[in-house]
Amino acid sequence: MSAQALHKRLVAGGSSVGLSTVYRTLTALAEAGRADIFRDSNGERLFRHRPGPDHRHYLICTECGLSLPVESGPVEKWAERIARTSGFADVRHAVEVSGRCPDCRPKDDQARTP
Repeated sequence: MSAQALHKRLVAGGSSVGLSTVYRTLTALAEAGRADIFRDSNGERLFRHRPGPDHRHYLICTECGLSLPVESGPVEKWAERIARTSGFADVRHAVEVSGRCPDCRPKDDQARTP
């Protein structure tokens, strides 16, 4: 969800919270590991609740925003190796895998996929 969409919901529900407060709060949640940030096809930052402390990677639909967790063991091992061999500390990484989900793909495109 975007900060603007969340702000709109809050205001519709009677809250007087400002948009900048929503941005700051969502960013703080991401920094605390309670939300993930990713970008949509227009480059807008979207925020997704992180249900636990584990770092996850997702396959994200660029049309509807559906996100599915994916197995990411090789990515995690690669990031750990880079951190270990570079001498850097507090190394973080973000990997985005995106495309169009089956519901958003054109039907003729789906027919060609085995």
